[in-house]
Formats: sequence, C-alpha cells, structure tokens
Amino acid sequence: MKSSLAALLLGGIALVAGHARAADPFLRRTPTVRAVESAGPAVVNITTARMVQASPFGRAGDPFFDNFFKRFFEPRTGGRKVQNLGSGVLIDADRHILTNAHVVERADTIRVKLADGREFDATAVGTSPNNDLAVLRVETREVLPWIAPGRSDDILVGEPVIAIGNPFGLSNTVTTGVISAVDRSIRTDQRVFHGFLQTDASINPGNSGGPLLNAEGHLIGINTAIYGGNAEGIGFAIPIDVARRIVLELIAHGEVAPVWMGVELQALHPELRQVMAIPDEVTGALVNHVDRKSPARKAGLERGDVVVRFEGQAIPDPPAFYEVLNQVTQGHKTRLAVWRSGKERTLRPVAAALPSGLVEELAERLMGLRLEANPRGGFVVQSVRKDSGAAQTGLQPGDVLLSVNGRALRDEEALRTSVLGLRGRNRALVVVRRGRGRYHLNLPLG
Repeated sequence: MKSSLAALLLGGIALVAGHARAADPFLRRTPTVRAVESAGPAVVNITTARMVQASPFGRAGDPFFDNFFKRFFEPRTGGRKVQNLGSGVLIDADRHILTNAHVVERADTIRVKLADGREFDATAVGTSPNNDLAVLRVETREVLPWIAPGRSDDILVGEPVIAIGNPFGLSNTVTTGVISAVDRSIRTDQRVFHGFLQTDASINPGNSGGPLLNAEGHLIGINTAIYGGNAEGIGFAIPIDVARRIVLELIAHGEVAPVWMGVELQALHPELRQVMAIPDEVTGALVNHVDRKSPARKAGLERGDVVVRFEGQAIPDPPAFYEVLNQVTQGHKTRLAVWRSGKERTLRPVAAALPSGLVEELAERLMGLRLEANPRGGFVVQSVRKDSGAAQTGLQPGDVLLSVNGRALRDEEALRTSVLGLRGRNRALVVVRRGRGRYHLNLPLG
C-alpha cells in the first residue's frame, strides 16, 4: 500500500534499490531530449590563448602602449597568457566549425573539445567581424560528428528553442526557451548588428558560438552573448540563413569581401520633407545619387527615393543603411523598401563586388583627397579638391594621413575599410602628419 502511494505521489516514478527510475522512459524522451541527443555530439567547447607581453608600466594588452614599448624598448621575455572560452558547432564532414568571431579574436592557439572527450587543435579559416562569425577547421583526420545547417526564414515567434554551449566554462550545458522576437538590432562598443533572433533561453559568456536548435533538432542560429551584461531572459543568436552565406565566403576566400550597391544617401531634413512633400510618418534616408550601371540603378532605384527598410531593418538615417550593407555578401539578392510618389515600393538589388578604383573615388568624393601609399606609413595627400571639407580644414598636398576614425592606415586594406566606413557619415576624425607635427582634425565629408 505504501509503495503504491509513493509511486502515485511521484507521478509514475518507482523506487528500485534506492534509485529513481521512470516506469515509462518514453515519457521522458521529449523532443528536447531527442534534439540534444542528435545535435549534442557536434557541439564543441573552444579554448583560445594568446600571449600578452609585459610592459614596464603594466599596461599589457593596450594596443597603444604595446606599440610604444615595441618601438622604444628592448624586447621583453615573459608576459602572461590570456585565455578565452567559447562554443562552436561542427557543420560538415570536412571538420569545419562555425563560431563567433569574438571567440577567436587575436588568438594565438585554438583548442577544441568534443562532448565525447576528444580534444584537438584547430586553425582559423576566416573571420567576419561585421557579422561576428568565424569558421575554424579541426586539425585531425578522424571522423567527427556534425550537424548540417537548417533554415531560419520560417521561424515563429514563440516556438521552443534549445541552446547548447559552454557558459562560464560549464561544458555541454543545455538551456531551453522560446523565440522572443526576430530582426533585432544590437549595438556593441564597436559596431551595430542587425537581424538577430532574440530568445529567453539562457545565453551567457561561454555560450558564444554554440548552436541554437529548434524542437526538431535543426540548427537555426548561432548564439552570441554580446548584450551588455546579458539581462536575464534576453539572449541573441545569428540566424543560420545569414551564417550560411558567410560560411561559404569564409571557406572559399578566408574573408567576406565588402560589397557595393552604388547609392549615396543623405539625412531627410525637415526642409527636404517640405520641398519634396514627404509625409512626416515616412522615416528613412534620402537617395541623392545613384551610380550608372550600379546594382541599385539596375533594380530601379532613383534619385529622390526614400529608403525606409533594407533587409527588413528600418533605416532611420544613412549610417543605418551602410551598417546593414556591411553584413551583406556578394551576389545576395537584397530587399529594399523605398517610398516614391506617395507609395511604398519593393526593389531587389543584387549586392556586387567593389569595382576597381572605387575606394580611391570615394576618398576623393567624400574627403576631397587623392592619396598615395607612403613607404613610411600612412598615405600621402597628392591633391586636395578646392570645394571639399579637407580644403576648408587646411589640408595640403604633402600632408600624410595616418588614421581615420581611430583606424591606423597601415596598408591598403586599412584604407579600404576606413573609406568604406565613411559612407553615410557627415564627419570623420583624422590624424595628419605635417613635418614633425601631428594634428587631430574633425573633417567635414561630402
């Protein structure tokens, strides 16, 4: 009688030899359990390490002080090892791992551990900081478990999801929740990310790069713990449809090349609204130039259109448009919603590779400068356009441009990234060398 009552009170759990055992194990093998059993073996814990050299004043790790002491002091032995923990997921039979870029940023060594206890070294195939994604490759010929990317275009708000990862170093941790929202924009100290999934499944430091699964065990997102302190009940993931495009670029080229749309935008000021009869309820950025033979022109974009959404994201100002564009890959057929002649239209421009000479053209158009690489660092000003902000500021041929908006111009790649980052902006903070002096200038653009 007592044993029957105990079984009833425990909801069908019988006590055998002091241990709890389910009377019907099939009741416990829920979709969550099956999803974890299926995908869990493909989840890896990632440990990265990098050596930070010590400086005489204890500022190791600060790029400014590191460069200073490298130039003026003898090399020092020793230093300290900085480790970082994260997660990742094996996505193909070629032993590629998908994770977050910030997990492996500046890593000297990368070590991965599988759920079955096996450990291997890994190398970075490529990273995309603009999308916070990276692809690694495990250095082994052993057969490893993997899970194919699913799809995220049919995600439903409210559907159950499962996160697996390494939060706070606690390996192979499973958390569950639901999709709280889609198309979230998240701002960090360095950039803005768009199109994220929001979930209430617990995602903490160490979860970064781990998989987000749906109830069927399909890989629908890559978790990222970047929200300020991760408020309770708020986590984010990169949709797998976005990640898939990035993965193809990284495996093929090692990077995601910046793309071109051939459009310039300006803020929609009240005076423009009045002149162009644009209603107050229309929020967006005004198209003031469309390049000939550009993807934007081919898709039907016209000067005077107002871009209101790009890839599903609201565009309140020109910088927002270029933030989204930075996350687009070459050949992607984008969705562009514009307001024209009293109604909204949808255009589908295809993002293209940057044309040859575009960076030089933009530098001249936006900054008013023609530049040439300087063997001793930076870029020498060859000429200054008379009606430009550079001319107003007093720049002259022979000056050397050293940095733009905090980015040192060490090579052509740094110049390209810096110039492309000026699109949609009104001003740039630049450092210029003239003779023995260095000057910080607030340069008007356009």
